[in-house]
Order: sequence, then structure tokens, then C-alpha cells
Amino acid sequence: MDLNDDIELIDGLPIAFIRSINALAVADLHLGYEGVMAKKGVLLPKVNLKKITEMLDAAITKTKATKIIVDGDIKNEFSTVDEEEFNELYDFINYAKGKKVELILIKGNHDNFVERYKEPFKLAVYRQEAKMNGYLFFHGEELPRELDGVKMLIMGHEHPAIGVYNDAGTKEKLACFLYGKYKRVPLLVLPAMNYYAAGTDINLQPKGELLSPIFEHANVDSMDAIAIGYNSTIDFGKISKLRRLGNPVS
Repeated sequence: MDLNDDIELIDGLPIAFIRSINALAVADLHLGYEGVMAKKGVLLPKVNLKKITEMLDAAITKTKATKIIVDGDIKNEFSTVDEEEFNELYDFINYAKGKKVELILIKGNHDNFVERYKEPFKLAVYRQEAKMNGYLFFHGEELPRELDGVKMLIMGHEHPAIGVYNDAGTKEKLACFLYGKYKRVPLLVLPAMNYYAAGTDINLQPKGELLSPIFEHANVDSMDAIAIGYNSTIDFGKISKLRRLGNPVS
């Protein structure tokens, strides 16, 4: 579905395509996740990178994009680089090269030590934010520093989702884009691309408990939740409306 004349939200995928810069925007890959979790005693099928590349394959085929912008948290650990993270980062960089797309990384709070791979891998790395053709990409654990000349803010970090209840009271969680404004500037929040990231159900979570500091200033209830699932992307309307619906059997 088209968000506006320049941005397409790829149907059924947590990916935004920006036509004017011919780029796919994604966030929160958390590469190496299964390996890190295994060291903590939690064994998960190693599918995250495979699912990510399958989704990107579909988006690149559809759009012919020449860039992938990772809007923070390409890796998983905060303070170290796990061996599995390094291996999957290496594989992901080679994947992008094989697709002949430029890989651009805006560092998130999980991306310590990524800059050491900037030169050997010829990886474009920015700390916290980067401005491209009027779009300001920033991960989200810090507020954007400068809004002059910015026509839209694009961030990750929050892993947004919505909780939807069926008639039996069973909850399903759907990853979603959030679209609204911050200080009168349009704001798009990207869903997490990590396969295991269930996300924060924004409509059920108290506003004071949201992760991103921008929601201390932006009115999340006035934002649209654009959910993805079942090969489709659907605007569910304002978070305020979804909050009022609540659990139909509660």
C-alpha cells in the first residue's frame, strides 16, 4: 500500500520502499539472535537470517531497489560481538553484495563494535541518525537532533505491534508500522524485522511504558497502526480507537 506519493509499504512485509532514493528501509534485524539465546540456554531454530533475506528478496524483486537502509540494531548483543553475530553480519553483507544493493546502517543501541567492520566490508555506518533526500533516519533510543529541512522522520527501536482479540478472547499480535507526527513532522515507525520479535502491542501497553523516548513528546494515540500479516498490509486506524476496543470478553 502507498503511504504517500513517495513511500510504499510493501504488502505483508515489515519493509518500506522510498522511491526517491530507491531504497528499502528496515529496522531491528538482531542478527545472531539464535546463537546468543543458545548461550543463555534457550534453543531456537536458526531461521531469522533466512526469513530476513527471503523478505528482502521479495521486496527487491518487486521494487528493483538499489539500497537497503537498516535503521538500527542489525545485531543483537549490547556490549559485545558474539561469534554468531559476526558470522551472520558477514553473510548479510555478502547477501547485499550478491544482490548488488548498497547497505547503509544507522547504528542502534545494539550495534556496538559494528564500526570496526566499516572499512574492511565497505559498509556505510552512521551513528544514530542520517539524513537522505529530506528523510531523517534514526534508530530511536535517542531523540532526533535536528528537524530543519526534514520532511519525514523514520525510526525503529520500538518493535511496534497491535494486540487483536477474537470473539473467544484469544489475542493475536500483529506487527505494525506506526504513522503520525512529532513536532509537526511526519513520523514513520518501522516494525522489527527479526523473526522472533513479537513486538510491543502499542494499543494495550500503557503509554508511559513504551520504550522510545520520542513517545514522551509525540502523541502515540493519534498515530495510525498499519498492520502486516497474511500477505497484506492494512490500516487499522488510530491507536486511540484500538485502545477503546480493548479485550471484547474482558
